[in-house]
Amino acid sequence: MHIVIMGCGRVGSTIAHILEDNGHSVAIIDRDPQAFRRLRAGFRGRRVTGVGFDRDVLQEAGIESATAYVAVSSGDNSNIISARVARETFGVDNVVARIYDSRRAEVYQRLGIPTVATVRWTADQILRRILPEGAEPLWRDPTGTVVLAEVATNPTWIGTKVTALEEVVGARVAFINRMGETLVTKSDTVVQEGDILHVIAAENDMDRINKVLAAAPEGDH
Repeated sequence: MHIVIMGCGRVGSTIAHILEDNGHSVAIIDRDPQAFRRLRAGFRGRRVTGVGFDRDVLQEAGIESATAYVAVSSGDNSNIISARVARETFGVDNVVARIYDSRRAEVYQRLGIPTVATVRWTADQILRRILPEGAEPLWRDPTGTVVLAEVATNPTWIGTKVTALEEVVGARVAFINRMGETLVTKSDTVVQEGDILHVIAAENDMDRINKVLAAAPEGDH
């Protein structure tokens, strides 16, 4: 995949290195050329000087072929504007923005732009969203056999009761992240648009669970 990152601070450079180590193509944007000194000497990705909401800058970074866009500069406004340009102008669906003001984060979540906030935690959360199939579990029991993991769901599961979903996949939904808030599921909880589901299950069963949830449910639930 090709991923464009705006902001070559601690978070941006950390994500760039991890992505490159995993074999992905990376371009990183920063208005300060000195910021690129945070990149290791052997970094092979593109370094683009400029702001991430400038169309020419984004095109130089390869936004037209990008699978994902990550906005982690030091400014909330710059992050959200550039994330919206990447999505609305260039059609990049997989977009994540770092927002420092938690009061504003929920507003952007409602716009359909996932927001995250601290260095290693931010990097981990962004990687979970742009590399869901390769992400590490959120938690693993001491024996290594049971995991808590974030799962992606086919949009056709929207409107399904969580209890019905659990019966189909044979796993427990531990909680849902809904618009930036954590929701413990109840018997009448229904999957809504934008929900991020977290399941607890045997690690060796996760591939099957991911495949079931990636497909449309059979029949009515």
